[in-house]
Amino acid sequence: MDARIQYSLTTNEILLLLQQNYRSMKKVLFSIVLLTSLSAMSQGNVEVIKDSRINDLIKKQGEIIPPATQVQINGYRVQIFFDSDKSKVDNARMQFLKINPKVETYVTYNAPNYLLKVGNFRTQMDADRLKAEVSTQFPTSFIVQEKVNLPRID
Repeated sequence: MDARIQYSLTTNEILLLLQQNYRSMKKVLFSIVLLTSLSAMSQGNVEVIKDSRINDLIKKQGEIIPPATQVQINGYRVQIFFDSDKSKVDNARMQFLKINPKVETYVTYNAPNYLLKVGNFRTQMDADRLKAEVSTQFPTSFIVQEKVNLPRID
């Protein structure tokens, strides 16, 4: 007597069996990955190897930076020039200082341009006077409102 049993499966039945096997294998693989990652995270000691200069940088960054030494107020400046080339801004600054040597100049970088601003004015009217003086040499100048140092008294 032959104890063999023959199965005859359709294509749909084979696909159903494969899907069930895939789901169970997926669960097993997920469990293995989860357990492996948990065991890796539960290692005892961690040794950090770093350059000794890093501690010096951290200490320096943590120091208290004193405030600006000059008192600042809300006021106005005249922005007379800007360019992405700093040498052009420096040339414009020298050109301005030849005309107005007593007026303070400030060069700041606001990516991608260097900005040349001049003066420390309490009122917009004072800034407008300087703007009118330099408008022939710097026709694109305009007034900006910002924190300024206390103006000179002389």
